Amino acid sequence: MSTRSYTSHVRSAAAAEKRERAIQAAAAFLRESGSAASFSLDTVAKLAGVTRLTLYNQFGSRRGLLEAVFDDIAQRGRLVRLKDVAMQADPRQGLDQMIGIFCEFWSHDAAVERLHEAMVLDPEFAQALIERNERRRGLVRGLVERIVPKSAGAAAKRDVVDLIFAMTSMAMYRMLSQRRSAKAVEALIRSTVHAALDRLAE
Repeated sequence: MSTRSYTSHVRSAAAAEKRERAIQAAAAFLRESGSAASFSLDTVAKLAGVTRLTLYNQFGSRRGLLEAVFDDIAQRGRLVRLKDVAMQADPRQGLDQMIGIFCEFWSHDAAVERLHEAMVLDPEFAQALIERNERRRGLVRGLVERIVPKSAGAAAKRDVVDLIFAMTSMAMYRMLSQRRSAKAVEALIRSTVHAALDRLAE
């Protein structure tokens, strides 16, 4: 290995370490501050022990850092399991599995709620989260198409997809969980979704 190659490897490793430190510092700040209003590159840079320029080079903007935090939490929250949902032989079982995955995800890290609050403060970040949420809608649509009879009208299918999409959102989970456990919320959402699908099947 040449000296230049070794130096490049060391620099890449150092950059990756700083990036990870910044993401974890940002997530910790969101969890502990209770608000996204005071979230900034300067604040995170101080917490992570790096310069603001380092954060800018790594993430490009406040939005870029927020997206990186969300994607890191999604990875740790094992949203990758949603790939298995789409592959389920029984689409109803797939929906049940999806509901469980999202109830677990929305509840497992307080930073997720702060990130959704940041949507109000940062329109560009809001668009990024909307795009990620639309993947959930696409998954729901695919499962519903496999469940409901072909005779069901397009409008009726769209209504059920929109209902399930709303029921599995962060906003709905936050509202329902104020007086319920995560398991109770999951059961309530599942029963509501089943009732909507049964009505459509009729």
